[in-house]
Amino acid sequence: MGNEASYPTEMGCHFDHDEIKRLGKRFKKLDVNSSGALSANELLSLPELWHNPLAKRVFEVFDADGDGQVDFEEFVAGTSQFSIRSDEEQKLRFAFNIYDMDKDGYISNGELFQVLKMMVGNNLKDWELQQVVDKSIIILDTDGDGRLSYEEFRAAVSSLEVHKQLVVQV
Repeated sequence: MGNEASYPTEMGCHFDHDEIKRLGKRFKKLDVNSSGALSANELLSLPELWHNPLAKRVFEVFDADGDGQVDFEEFVAGTSQFSIRSDEEQKLRFAFNIYDMDKDGYISNGELFQVLKMMVGNNLKDWELQQVVDKSIIILDTDGDGRLSYEEFRAAVSSLEVHKQLVVQV
């Protein structure tokens, strides 16, 4: 895992040396096969993610290089977004990235549908959910391009203070 003491400055994370050490210990515990990286199942064994319907998306956002596993640097960078010292902008970017599944910088109608489907499960019929998605896009898409940019997303959720809910103690 390298020199953990240098991670805060190298990665621009919001953890101090002691927090990095605690994250290192937690990472090693999660890495049950000692591969040096976490599989989706290993990361999703975190109690904070057990009942989260978006846990798989959290893993995919943490997996910055898209190789199907989360190494220690990705783990620290991902977790850092939930630090109490992380700013609102970082937390909103993380939330946006949950919806931006293809990482093109926009939330399409299909992406919004997929993520909301993960959240509501079978509580709504697909056609009902599609109506919610269509209306949301119409209302929130201020430039009329049929998709949501980060700025449109931010404007829509900033009053909800989502960033205050995206905090973990290390």
